[in-house]
Amino acid sequence: MGILKNIFSQKPEKYEQKGDTFSNNSDWGRAKIEYENALSKLEKASPGYDESEVRLQGKLRHAKEALALEHSKTGETLMEQEYYDDARDLFQLAIDLTQDPELIATIENRILEMERLTARDIQTDISDLQVNDEGVSDEREDEYFMALCGTLPEEIREVYFSYGELFKSGYVALNRGEFVLAADYFARSMKENPSPDSFIPLELATAYMNLEKFDEAHQLLETFLQYHPEALPGYQLLCEVFWETGAFDQAESLLADCPDELKDSSEYYLLRGEAMFQSGNHSEAASFYQDFMQEYGWNEPIAKALARTFETLGDFENARDMYAKIMDQCSSCHTRIDPLIKRKFADISFDLGQHSSAMLEMYLSLAQEDPENNSFYFQRVSRIYASLGNKEEARRFQLFAQQAQNGKE
Repeated sequence: MGILKNIFSQKPEKYEQKGDTFSNNSDWGRAKIEYENALSKLEKASPGYDESEVRLQGKLRHAKEALALEHSKTGETLMEQEYYDDARDLFQLAIDLTQDPELIATIENRILEMERLTARDIQTDISDLQVNDEGVSDEREDEYFMALCGTLPEEIREVYFSYGELFKSGYVALNRGEFVLAADYFARSMKENPSPDSFIPLELATAYMNLEKFDEAHQLLETFLQYHPEALPGYQLLCEVFWETGAFDQAESLLADCPDELKDSSEYYLLRGEAMFQSGNHSEAASFYQDFMQEYGWNEPIAKALARTFETLGDFENARDMYAKIMDQCSSCHTRIDPLIKRKFADISFDLGQHSSAMLEMYLSLAQEDPENNSFYFQRVSRIYASLGNKEEARRFQLFAQQAQNGKE
């Protein structure tokens, strides 16, 4: 049994790849979970601070920041619609996720604005203040559930609200990474909500996937897609089941049989390209992504997937150039450059021998934007200074790197 467990147990790289897929699809909540799983597996497999941990921490930080921004935007919308309690819950979730001081300040201003809008004399009976710990816990779970559902499409959100307490507890547990607990709650919720066209099997299958119960997830998803043939997340999750079990041809057949209306979406193209990538057809995936962009124009998620595929192929010059194009698009649109993309560009450029003052400035910028990985960035700055002949600055930043590393231990 131990041998089988080692064969089928997912390695950190598998979780990271799934996180990358969710990240490319802007599914930041699930990306966050997968990166956290990858870090947990990595710590168990090879405890100690290394470049893999640095990379995963950067991806996790990016997913958290993107999720925080998503919650903040949804909170703004709810605030405009005067759903102040729901907006406040989302704002608080965003604050818990982000390390961006500007975003925190903006959210705190919105919360203060809501307080002014809803200010009134409140006379609370003493008995109302005597809330037991269980009541507080239930209230927090309600708030978290409402905030999570706030990011869903309205029609799905209303359905999720209707499923009851067991589903709510399962959904909260799932998003906290408590997969055994989530699976138990969802299984019981399915008995409470026996309708064959419910969305509960999709969430239960997600929990089973994270528990590596692929057969159970497969059965649930097959049935789910019979009732929801238009639900792309169902295809995505079932493809993951096939990839994990090596059934790559079945994944291709599944995607080929998708309804035509799904095949026109960029999300479908991403999934098709990922299927090629997962099956080892990296050159085919790169050509597929390039053909899409030639026909339909610029698409950032496709560009990210293409850059990643170039990296896997060892075509680092093209990967670097694609990351540069992504950064250029952000600059031209006056949007913040994703630190993960900047990090990718910097690391590939560094490995290709570009040890210029421009690269030095980029790593110093990353040290400010991604302080959790300061040690790594200061090491790179030290090496660049050394290659430029500035031994004094090289020693200084090597000391900074050691201090930052000691602060993590």
